[in-house]
Amino acid sequence: MTNSSKKILVPIGFTDQSIIALQQAVRIAKITNSDLYLISVVELPSAIKKLFIDYESEVDKLKNKLRNRLNDLREKYCSEINNVETVVSSGKIYTEIVNCAKMIDAYLIVMGTDGSNKNSRNKLIGSNANKVIRTAPCGVITIKGKEFREGCKTIVLPLDLQKETKEKVKIAIEFSKLWNSEIKVVSVLKDTDEFVRNKLERNLNQVKKFISDQNIVCTSELIISGSSSRFFQTIVEYSKSVNADLIIIMTQQEDEFTLNFLGSNANYIIKHSDIPVMSVRPVDKKDTSTFGLR
Repeated sequence: MTNSSKKILVPIGFTDQSIIALQQAVRIAKITNSDLYLISVVELPSAIKKLFIDYESEVDKLKNKLRNRLNDLREKYCSEINNVETVVSSGKIYTEIVNCAKMIDAYLIVMGTDGSNKNSRNKLIGSNANKVIRTAPCGVITIKGKEFREGCKTIVLPLDLQKETKEKVKIAIEFSKLWNSEIKVVSVLKDTDEFVRNKLERNLNQVKKFISDQNIVCTSELIISGSSSRFFQTIVEYSKSVNADLIIIMTQQEDEFTLNFLGSNANYIIKHSDIPVMSVRPVDKKDTSTFGLR
């Protein structure tokens, strides 16, 4: 295995979504010539349970079982990928995923989420996905839908009036070039203030021009939303209407452990979109109120 290879990490919870996430990751790995790492995590029992079971023995048994299941998945889905590693660890699901991503210097995490905070502990549930997104050292694609997507024809890139960073635009361009995708830059206007409208239109036009200059088909649209509609709902509905294959959003790593993309919008989009969502945590902290990529 070469150290220069890109590495994609795929958490496996053996749900429908995590298997679809694996298939999507295989497609990305093939086109980017990346290595794949499949990880499954055994959650450690509570202190009370430790009093009544031989937990170390049970954890070892579960690890062996998961290792065998991961090897089966590798044989079934990853035969076209040159380098595939399996990792089984124990601890908190999101902590182990993030630690592994840092250890291997992951380029991308692709994971399934059921979009809820319930159900069995073996699922990579919504809360774990959110915690991975806000602490991961790389971009995270979450898969909630149950359809495998062969390609990526259309990427939706939502913009707002808050501080805009260039990472997600560059990633959208990178993915567009990989898949020969069209990028649809979109923003939502509820305020009738002419100043707000002009600023949104200016941002949209600047981003559209930058993307188009990369020889990528790009459109921009300002959606006038009704007072009862919320930003995240409009973005999800718009993405469905244009048959998008990927939504790219910006998230923030916050001390108070919140997702910050127009407040709770990132959380909603991830939980409610059947279209894969890529969350990008910004590195550049410069104020780019008017979008510039110089």
